[in-house]
Amino acid sequence: MKKRIKKIALIGFIIFLLMQCYQPARNVSYEQVSSSNFTEVYKVPKNVETILRTSCYDCHSNNTNYPLYSYVQPIRFFMDGHINDGKKELNFNEFSNYSKRKQKNKLDRIAKEIKENEMPLNSYTLIHKNAVLSNNQKDEVINWINTLNKDE
Repeated sequence: MKKRIKKIALIGFIIFLLMQCYQPARNVSYEQVSSSNFTEVYKVPKNVETILRTSCYDCHSNNTNYPLYSYVQPIRFFMDGHINDGKKELNFNEFSNYSKRKQKNKLDRIAKEIKENEMPLNSYTLIHKNAVLSNNQKDEVINWINTLNKDE
């Protein structure tokens, strides 16, 4: 019985080591800010841009800041899933590619999800404490979006 447990543990460890060989391409674009970027579409105040970059851009842009633990599988696999899902919903780097109607809907959705504490995800802020939005930061982003909506 003891031999069998050791054998299973050894096989598990070897599988874990082999999994580390799989390191898929990272979500990193070396392109400078493009004309389709969110900050090029709207005149985003510096404070709002900083909030969005800190709390949103890792999953909602073409540039993710990967922490050291992202080199460990299967953690990286789950991270990539979150990033891909996030970019499907909203990609700040591709914002001008959305229709004007879709841009407005995305902005409304950002405000709604921030207001309802749905974004950033708890699973993200658990490790990335700097991404937690204070009430003041939430108000800054929501008020700016509301100002944009009034101008249209």
